[in-house]
Amino acid sequence: MGKNYIDIEDDQGATLRYRKHVNGRGLVAHGAKVHPKALIEAGAYVEPGARVGAGARIARGAWVEPDAVIGENARIDAHAHIGAGAAVGEGAWIGVRTEIGAGAQVARGTRIGHDESVAPGLTVITDRKGLWLAA
Repeated sequence: MGKNYIDIEDDQGATLRYRKHVNGRGLVAHGAKVHPKALIEAGAYVEPGARVGAGARIARGAWVEPDAVIGENARIDAHAHIGAGAAVGEGAWIGVRTEIGAGAQVARGTRIGHDESVAPGLTVITDRKGLWLAA
């Protein structure tokens, strides 16, 4: 049986320890809180201080930066990037290669398509088809 953690050196030379999440084997940094019923796929990263709710799915290659919050049953698709301090509401969907800026707020049930970019600090609400509404 292999070890359930890895150590990675950051750009400043500090070593961060990541454990492999029990559901999906994605990497969760020490200090992050991820519900055991969330799915963190292999190749996904959740940084220190981030929180991921029950039923959330973080796909392969996605990156959740420090202090970001992912609500229950939210879906973060492959290679999406959730900026530091951003919040993705319950049941929201973030598409492939989509960038959510630092401190941005994605409302509950919102759908952001593939290859989109949400500016830092912006609040986004969409209808059921993913069309952006004024916030």
